[in-house]
Amino acid sequence: MTDALWVLVPALLAVAALVAVRRRLPVLFWWLVGYPVVALRVLATYRATMDACGLTVPASAMRRATARMIGRQAAPVPPRHSLPLPTGSGLVMRLRMAAGQAPEDFTASADRLRHAWGAHAVHVRPTKPGRLELRLVGWDVLADVRLPRRRLRTEPLSLPLALREDGHWHVRDFRTVPHELILGATQSGKSVYLRNLLCGLARQPVALVGIDCKWGVELAPFTPRLSALADTPDRANDLLDVLVEEMEARFRLIGMTGRTGPDAVLTSDVWGLPEKARPVPVVVVVDEVAELFLAASKDDEKRRDAMVTKLIRLAQLGRAAGIYLEVCGQRFGAELGKGATMLRAQLTGRVCHRVNDETSANMALGDIAPEAALAATSIPAERPGVAVVGDSSRGWSRVRSPHLTLDDAAAVCHDTSGLVPELPRLDAFRPVVAESAGPPSLPAAVPTARPATE
Repeated sequence: MTDALWVLVPALLAVAALVAVRRRLPVLFWWLVGYPVVALRVLATYRATMDACGLTVPASAMRRATARMIGRQAAPVPPRHSLPLPTGSGLVMRLRMAAGQAPEDFTASADRLRHAWGAHAVHVRPTKPGRLELRLVGWDVLADVRLPRRRLRTEPLSLPLALREDGHWHVRDFRTVPHELILGATQSGKSVYLRNLLCGLARQPVALVGIDCKWGVELAPFTPRLSALADTPDRANDLLDVLVEEMEARFRLIGMTGRTGPDAVLTSDVWGLPEKARPVPVVVVVDEVAELFLAASKDDEKRRDAMVTKLIRLAQLGRAAGIYLEVCGQRFGAELGKGATMLRAQLTGRVCHRVNDETSANMALGDIAPEAALAATSIPAERPGVAVVGDSSRGWSRVRSPHLTLDDAAAVCHDTSGLVPELPRLDAFRPVVAESAGPPSLPAAVPTARPATE
């Protein structure tokens, strides 16, 4: 009896330790237990699983002839594969497809492969003609998303904002996808995504411009880092006029720089200019776009149509001038004005959190992929921060932003207030910030415009 206890107690302690490690340190549990078990299961059942999923092809004529000579029947041949290599959240295997196979065949069977190999998810990505990458995810990586311990390497105007369901980080690259539409209901995680975006940009030499017609309460904590803030529709209309003037001035600069000097270099955007002559990039954040475009009278409708037209101009031409748009709201539909659909077409990046109606999901993702809109409508309310991200390439993925408190975001903007660039045209819209010894626990910024100086 005593000998049995000496064996049973350590075994129970080991099991309890593994359970605790699996809950608190899923990455460590994956490396210790998950990867070896799943890799052996994949290698042992690979041929039978591919055959059951219809991912095999008939054997070649030479194999069939050889099998007949020894009195056997040639078995179907699965795709050739590499060894399953571990990743931070699963394993990856590279496959060479047989003649007649397409990546769509493997995508359609991804769910069956997931069940056969006991993985949380299976993702298929073509790498080059005839080859693809099969990525298995060991656990639900979106259950607890945290900021990476080591800051990921990024280029200017490129930010890792959310973790994708395949274990990779979703990177917001403004030079590739210049404008973005962010939708989400109350308590859906939209504000957290926006905080991560603003804090990432605050650390870079970028001019941040805010338009928040809820009297500036949403963007008030970030005012130490903002170059301009409009908190009413009238102020927003004036600010958009100034931004259009800034864009036109930058185009004149591009034209003049390309025509002067013996070593002039022809370019069509600000990134082709010499670094010393290159104007600072401007990111315009429009929060609660529905509040901006509310109209209660004929005059309001005229102002709304004018603002939509200016936003469309900035979206169509702003990329070349280094001016980028982030349009946020709880919903986005044709009721916002005649040009709302045209504006949406220019916002090629889409982020859709949980929304209150199917129309908003279709407005955000319906023109990208119908299945993406369906995935957005199925986001549960108890998973705030989960969103569906898509772009004009018709690719989409589920993501989740790491939680960032409002106090932490305000502290980042307070610490980086010295990086606010000089843009004289925006001085009249620069918000007044209350002086304090350190970052305030509550927003101490007053979102009113500073009077213009002579």
